Amino acid sequence: MENSPLQLEKQLCFPIYVIAKEIISLYRPFLDEIDITYSQYLVMMVLWEKDGWTVNQIGEKLYLDSGTLTPLLKRLEIKGFITRKRKKEDERVVQVFLADEGRNLQQKACEIPAKMQEKLNLTTEDLLELKETVQKILNKIQK
Repeated sequence: MENSPLQLEKQLCFPIYVIAKEIISLYRPFLDEIDITYSQYLVMMVLWEKDGWTVNQIGEKLYLDSGTLTPLLKRLEIKGFITRKRKKEDERVVQVFLADEGRNLQQKACEIPAKMQEKLNLTTEDLLELKETVQKILNKIQK
C-alpha cells in the first residue's frame, strides 16, 4: 500500500509527538538541577506569571485535568515550592500560592530558556516562527 494515507511519514501527528518527547527529554538535565519534572516546571511557570491561581485555572491554562494536576501540586507542596489554601468564601475552591522556596526557584529557572535555545541550536527567529505555527494549529483545534 504505497499510497496509503496511513503511512507514518505522511502523518502530522507523528513528528509533533516525537519533537515534543525529544524536547522534554532535553529539558530533563536542567530540571534535574532544580529538582522538578517538566510537568512541575509548567505549573511553576504559571505561578511565576501570576500567583494565587485556583487549581481549576491552572488546569485550564495547562490543559490538565484535576486528576493529573492534584498529585503534581501535592509533590510541589512537599518540596516546599507551593502552598495550597481553600478559599474562605468557597471551601471547594483551592488556590495555589508560591512559597519562598518557589520564588527562589524562579531565579534558577530563568537560565533554562537560554540553555534550551543553545542546545537546540536555533535562532530566536526560528523559535518564534515555530511557536507561531504551532500556536496557529492549536488555535484552530480549540475553535
